[in-house]
Amino acid sequence: MTTRIHPHTVQPPLSPNPRIRNILAVGSGKGGVGKSTTAVNLALALAADGARVGVLDADVYGPSIPTMLGLSGKPESPDGKSIVPMRAHGLEAMSIGLLVEHDTPMIWRGPMATQALTQLLSQTLWGGEEGLDYLVVDLPPGTGDIQLTLAQKIPVAGALVVTTPQEVATMDARKALKMFEKVRIQVLGLVENMAVHVCSQCGHAEHVFGSGGGERMAAQYGVPLLGSLPLELAIREQGDAGVPLVAAAPGSSAADAYRALARNVVAELDKRPRAPTPIAASLA
Repeated sequence: MTTRIHPHTVQPPLSPNPRIRNILAVGSGKGGVGKSTTAVNLALALAADGARVGVLDADVYGPSIPTMLGLSGKPESPDGKSIVPMRAHGLEAMSIGLLVEHDTPMIWRGPMATQALTQLLSQTLWGGEEGLDYLVVDLPPGTGDIQLTLAQKIPVAGALVVTTPQEVATMDARKALKMFEKVRIQVLGLVENMAVHVCSQCGHAEHVFGSGGGERMAAQYGVPLLGSLPLELAIREQGDAGVPLVAAAPGSSAADAYRALARNVVAELDKRPRAPTPIAASLA
């Protein structure tokens, strides 16, 4: 990834964001499949290959990105309107969790939540003078108001659907995949998380949540399986500690899996048509 990263086409009738070359949405049909962990480590892997990357926490009801990136305090606002994104491990980040107290529940109806998402995206000064190459958007689980707002108002270059191998998870992931297709957001592929656990004591590999679920689903719907990620204690521990695994242990086999995922995402995105006019030229 040493060449210039180009913007790619987004869902009609929208145009790419002038400060962000490519917005990548990470979704799932259900909670508990490791979507946020995947989003954060994917962003770190993209940055490790030389890209300018940000993360937007779109789960306004259960924001987890501040904890996973070890962020605290509140972002600055130079003019009372725009927001300077916070930085951690080489990433830019923004989340509603950075603007409210840690234990404050978001007791909002759908329109308030979707307005918060669009404001977080549009009012954040992403990328400074150079802009971002990728903004990874960590969506809430399901196919509700936030996802609909994403489709209608946010230009998305591609989406990833995260699932675990078990049948009950792939059933819900199918709904997320079909949702992206219906709103004309290009699905770059599936990510099978928690695919295999290797015992740290004896080296025995075990498919705790079953095997082959992601591969079968990818074949059924004609989309690539972008990566199979391991089930490891360190992934959970490092996320809870605010130093995700790709940053904490870049030489580990799990970090290699995330880097392979990131390169597959870029490869699939590069198969998509480029945006008709260059963006961020004034920022570069």
